[in-house]
Amino acid sequence: MNHNYITVTQLTKYIKYKIDNDVNLDNVYLKGEISNFKAHTRGHFYFTIKDENTRINAVMFSSAASKIKFVPTDGMKVLVSGKISVYEATGGYQIYVNEMTEDGVGNLYIAFEQLKKKLESEGLFDPTKKKKIPKIPNTIGIITAPTGAAIKDILSTIKRRWPLAKTILFPSLVQGDEAASDIVRNINLSKEYPLDVLIIGRGGGSIEDLWPFNEEIVARAIYDLDTPVISAVGHEIDFTISDFVADLRAPTPTGAAEMAVPNMSDVTNFLKQLELRIITNINNNIAIKKELLNKLQNSFVLKNPLTIYEVKEQKFDNLYNRLLINYKNLVNNNSNKITLINNNLINSMNNLLTKNTNKYNNLLQKLETLNPILTLKRGYAIVKNNNKAIDSIKKIKKDDIINIELQDGKIDAKVI
Repeated sequence: MNHNYITVTQLTKYIKYKIDNDVNLDNVYLKGEISNFKAHTRGHFYFTIKDENTRINAVMFSSAASKIKFVPTDGMKVLVSGKISVYEATGGYQIYVNEMTEDGVGNLYIAFEQLKKKLESEGLFDPTKKKKIPKIPNTIGIITAPTGAAIKDILSTIKRRWPLAKTILFPSLVQGDEAASDIVRNINLSKEYPLDVLIIGRGGGSIEDLWPFNEEIVARAIYDLDTPVISAVGHEIDFTISDFVADLRAPTPTGAAEMAVPNMSDVTNFLKQLELRIITNINNNIAIKKELLNKLQNSFVLKNPLTIYEVKEQKFDNLYNRLLINYKNLVNNNSNKITLINNNLINSMNNLLTKNTNKYNNLLQKLETLNPILTLKRGYAIVKNNNKAIDSIKKIKKDDIINIELQDGKIDAKVI
């Protein structure tokens, strides 16, 4: 059997010929959601148009792209018209878009905006709560896929800029339905290590590819982490919820590595500048001290040290003389005070003695007036019965022996 084998190029050209000559594919109108959008520096747009079940690659050259009045973004629903053809280099068919208009916003974009608004209202994006990234970290954690350009770029950049840093990789899924939970698991696992900073991210991709970093569980896990987090998801134009909640957003994984560690050459140059400044300051201080020393050495006091003593001696003499004068004044003042006090004391004692003497004489005179002995001298007698004075006849009776006391003696008598 004779088979006519053809090359892949021949087959692709044939398919391209068939498609290009199919009038039904010459001007096709499609509606769908933009995904994996990229704007080339030359003005061309490269993206994917998709629906719930499938997708098609799309190209819009600058001549047509310059006419649209909006900026296409991932998740945006659009209406496009263009020609279906085959890109021979890959053998894939695609639509070459001539016109494109907005047709609303895709479901993923709506979900993104809703979650962003919710978390922002709860304060998860609050810039005042952002943790500072250490200038010189010792240990850096990295959560990303173990293979691919992202991890290679991060490690090579860290090694080039700051080889002293230690890195710990937490291999994680970064795409697909299980990626979000796996990222959260690795975030929790990183808490068991003494990390100074944690890089979380992946390389570029479509909005679907980057969606795990838009999940709420990932955002809350990043927010609750004590370790400072650098988010490095996709390319510079890609933004995810993780970027907003992280302590610092990097435009690319390579940018995250550059933000995480200093540049060795910059640090070396900085240390050299510090060294020069320290040496300059030391030399300036030495010069100042030398100048001060010279002034002291040439000062009048050091050259004539006795002048210090003479001045102090003279001052001492003045103080001593003042002390003697004050002492004499104090003694004289106190002597006069003592004399005055002594005289006052003597006068007070004499006055008190005179007063008490007069009082004594008055009391003595009263006592003599009341003294019964003086009464006896005037011819009176004191009659007693049983040593008790009798002041009434009723207190004696017949035959009582009474005692009569006179001025010069006593007699006993019997009552008849």
